[in-house]
Amino acid sequence: MVSSVHLIGVLLTVLLLVLVSWLSGRKVKDARSFTTGGKSGSWMVCGALLGTLAGGQSTIGTAQLAFYYGVSAWWFTIGAGLGSLALGLFYAGPLRRSGCSTLLEVVSREYGHKAETVGSILFLIGIFISIVSQVLSSSAMISSLFGIHLVWAALASAVLIMLLVLFGGIRSAGAGGIVKLILLYVCSVVAGVVVWHIAGGFSGLRDSIDNIYLNTPNLGDINNLSDAESIHARYGSAFARGFFKDMGGCLSLILGVVSTQTYAQCIWSAATTRKARQGAVLCSLFMPIIGAACTLVGLYMRGHYITSSELVQLQRLGEQVPAGLGVIEGSALAFPTFVIEHLPAWLGGLMLGTMLINILGCGSGLSLGASTILVRDVYGNFKRRMGMSASPLSQLTQTRLSIVGILLVAFLAAITLSGTFINDLGFLSLGLRAVAILFPLSFALWRPGRYNPRQVLLSMPIGVAAMLLAKFTGLPGDAVYYGLTASLLIILFRQQRQH
Repeated sequence: MVSSVHLIGVLLTVLLLVLVSWLSGRKVKDARSFTTGGKSGSWMVCGALLGTLAGGQSTIGTAQLAFYYGVSAWWFTIGAGLGSLALGLFYAGPLRRSGCSTLLEVVSREYGHKAETVGSILFLIGIFISIVSQVLSSSAMISSLFGIHLVWAALASAVLIMLLVLFGGIRSAGAGGIVKLILLYVCSVVAGVVVWHIAGGFSGLRDSIDNIYLNTPNLGDINNLSDAESIHARYGSAFARGFFKDMGGCLSLILGVVSTQTYAQCIWSAATTRKARQGAVLCSLFMPIIGAACTLVGLYMRGHYITSSELVQLQRLGEQVPAGLGVIEGSALAFPTFVIEHLPAWLGGLMLGTMLINILGCGSGLSLGASTILVRDVYGNFKRRMGMSASPLSQLTQTRLSIVGILLVAFLAAITLSGTFINDLGFLSLGLRAVAILFPLSFALWRPGRYNPRQVLLSMPIGVAAMLLAKFTGLPGDAVYYGLTASLLIILFRQQRQH
């Protein structure tokens, strides 16, 4: 049960990060320092990357997935770490040498303004979907902590995200990320150690999962697990959902990180290319540790808790639920419930606050990336085409106003999509971003002058259409494979005809 000590811990932790963001934001004087910083060290880069990567999916989502699919849930944060590593090792140098401030500006220089406009729209949609998922994640946390209606919780989430980034831009995201880095790792290590201790290691976790299913036979039927062998195959397998499915998810993370404006801004914020690489590599080392701790929590909660929907189904089947099992409203509450019920209240409050900050920080970083694209790419191209004169508002003011508008629309979308799975939105967002821009961006950086601009332009919407078609028609494997294949074939087909 949430106590006053929990709530005090949450509020103090949130206030700490808002204060850090505000103090850092006082150094912002112009649009460039707002969006790319320009003087960040390696730890600041790491903090900014971590601040946007370690959101609701990396923590709450990983524990939720482990609750149903065991150790395969780890692939999400492994993929995020590998994506950060690829960004630092292979893209940091070319991106910084390009002299651009957005990924789509890189594409525009090579393939023209039409490619930039189409890519901007697709890219913005992808990032916006992820922002909505962060608002949903944080509103669920706020609603459960403070007992307020979901609509007001979603509004509070949008306002808090706005405060975190509005006055500080990428500098506040980085400074807040460093504070969050410290808090997150203290909390993750503590959670992992506590689970390991009270469960008796991995063998204890495995035995508790065996017991809950074998002592509650119908629970196994509900989850398509009939015997000990099938239980072990799911919870102990790295590919519980199938090799291509789990690898597709990991690939979506890797390519999504490389293809996202928010993470590129962290690279541009570094004082030097070396510091950008170091920050990205540091982030790649930290992310899997977070995932390991959250996976352990999810495994522990599966061995000792059932969801309310499972309870209803068991009661309908006339089965008596074994004494001592806990009940949670939904699997998304696995991590928060563990923190509330199995840790001291003061520490639990700190951890709950840190989790909330993780989600809000991720939302703030994504909002900053979306606003940069909206102002510099979409609105900038529109003004050039229409022959409009310079706006009376400074670019910094335009960026800040766009953040307010984006989060207002995200709030409305969140209350409309309140019953949607958060992880589904996140994977859709990452895949869409990667399919829309990965090949055009990579070829512009590494193989300039070799591909037909018209075919590159066509590859963007056709690749996204192929991915969405595969997703909504239930084709085998992950939808991102189909989108990437379609995009690449269109680009290379024209190249072959030219020769």
